[in-house]
Amino acid sequence: MYAKQYEITLPADYDMQIIRKRVAEGGHVLDDRAGLGLKAYVIRERGTDGSPVNQYAPFYLWNDTGAMARFLVGGGGFQNIVRDFGRPVARHWTGIACHAGPARTAPPRAASRRLTAVPCDADPDRTGLGLTALVEREAEELRQLARQEGVHTAALAVDPHHWQLLRFVLWAETSAPDEDATERYEVLHLSAPGLADLPEGRDW
Repeated sequence: MYAKQYEITLPADYDMQIIRKRVAEGGHVLDDRAGLGLKAYVIRERGTDGSPVNQYAPFYLWNDTGAMARFLVGGGGFQNIVRDFGRPVARHWTGIACHAGPARTAPPRAASRRLTAVPCDADPDRTGLGLTALVEREAEELRQLARQEGVHTAALAVDPHHWQLLRFVLWAETSAPDEDATERYEVLHLSAPGLADLPEGRDW
């Protein structure tokens, strides 16, 4: 499993109905994309859920990195974003764990993201295993969170370049009740052709 997200921050007075219309008209194109676990078409709207910005920030979980590469650089879809908005930074994370929640069959309406830095002193015993212990704790926390009513899917991943952990959760409710979230989103559409193929539990 591989996670990817790009964030397109828009002007403060941008009409977000433009993005809503874009997704309503074209969001279905990845509904049957081979290799894709899910794509959540998510937005943040300035002044909603405490968001300071207008932002279009699609989030992906891929089952096949080759399919992800084709989408990104092989003319498989990302060229439409480049054409309309310029080329955004596409952040990516190696998957650690994923869980189906009690609301897996309901369409998600909200999402939460938590980004946290892996501290430099994560290995106090100098065994080299401090990172492992940290990830074990985070994975267990994700497992517990995924049991909450309203959770559709919960994922944990790591960026080993910037040493940052990502927790991304899809919720059936219209708001994301994740107290630790650093960002909250509205979900406009979910393409989930490979949802059943996403790992259940730890991804190793």
